[in-house]
Amino acid sequence: MKRLSRFIIVCTVLMVSCGTNHDKERLDTYFEGGLSRYNRELTNVIVSDIFTPPVASRIYAYSNIAAYEGIRFMDSTKLSLSSRLNGLKELSTPDPSKNYYYPLVSIVAFTQVGKSLVFDLDKVEAIKNKMLGEVKEIGMDQEVYRNSIDLGETLASEILAWAAKDGYLRRTALPRYSVSDDPGRWRPTPPDYMEAIEPHWNTLRPFVLDSAAQFDPGLPTPFDSAEDSPFYKEAMEVYETVENLDDDKLEVAKFWDCNPNISHTKGHVMYFQQQISPGGHWMHIAAQILEEQKVDGVKAAETMSMLGVALADAFISCWDQKYKSSLTRPETYINNYIDQDWEPILQTPAFPEHTSGHSVASSAAATVLTGVFGDDYAFVDATEVPYGLPPRSFQSFWQAAEEAAISRLYGGIHYRPAIELGVKQGRAVGRLVLERLRKEH
Repeated sequence: MKRLSRFIIVCTVLMVSCGTNHDKERLDTYFEGGLSRYNRELTNVIVSDIFTPPVASRIYAYSNIAAYEGIRFMDSTKLSLSSRLNGLKELSTPDPSKNYYYPLVSIVAFTQVGKSLVFDLDKVEAIKNKMLGEVKEIGMDQEVYRNSIDLGETLASEILAWAAKDGYLRRTALPRYSVSDDPGRWRPTPPDYMEAIEPHWNTLRPFVLDSAAQFDPGLPTPFDSAEDSPFYKEAMEVYETVENLDDDKLEVAKFWDCNPNISHTKGHVMYFQQQISPGGHWMHIAAQILEEQKVDGVKAAETMSMLGVALADAFISCWDQKYKSSLTRPETYINNYIDQDWEPILQTPAFPEHTSGHSVASSAAATVLTGVFGDDYAFVDATEVPYGLPPRSFQSFWQAAEEAAISRLYGGIHYRPAIELGVKQGRAVGRLVLERLRKEH
């Protein structure tokens, strides 16, 4: 009897160590919609760290590329993004002699990359550790668990090594933007008169563009202060739009504000309000739809990686023209030539006017999401609810993108050409992303 008891104990220990405590059904349920959840967690860190829109787009892109590379092995038709993204070398693949749980590989890679690209790395590390603790609690074969973490961390290190060569660090050694007396050239705007944000963003390596200038939208209307000039008329359109704004258009302007750091002054006290970036807004739209549709993990990662790349290249493309033309903002022009007391609805961002970043980014995003979900995908956008704004309903991604674009006129921060040319610019970026990245065996 004692001998039998010892045999049962030994067998039980062996069974546990060999991984019979692997609850795949509960693990699959736990990781369902996981990438959407973790993109939201990453957004919370991006917002609290107050990253500018271009920098935020870079974080989303690299993190979601890592997530895709970690989970694509679940679908044999899905190719690696190496060789399709500029400068990305061949990445590690699973050891055929080992077993893995690829949703875990994916989220480990995602969080490991995200952690290395933000300031508050402890917060992302805590998110990752919480996830690993919950996975252990559910139950996963120890060998599979270890193999999956190792592969996720390996992929993350390879993605980060690639990211380290994109020019992001080198840009900080380049000269600051020089303010001049040229009346048509951009200069800092009230209330903070911040210096120019990311004047050398076009020096970063794009993800799929052959250069930052590949889809250059062309120069803005020539600056002119004469009242009969085309440029004066464009400024007057901004002025009159804001002066006659109705409640519906005001709601549109505020919904698509997406300025990550708005300053408020009360008396002698200034405080700042953090909110989501344009890129973050579109990542959240995608995350919401992926959850609603219960899209499988591979397609979800493919979608988010394509969207991240489109947004990142949209900002590189847009910023290239911004600092080439370095056009003055409506607020500066209107105060100088039309009404010295005029203020826009939205706070003017600290970078040149042409083209509209939100127009470029939104059009690129809408192009990718339309390619994935179709032309007439109706949805309710609840992205801004955490920031105190009600949800808005759209009949398509393009309807949302067009509203985001025109919101810049309603808000008083862009002339019409920057909006219309920005839409074309973003559409071109999005099409190239779909063409390059939607390939299968």
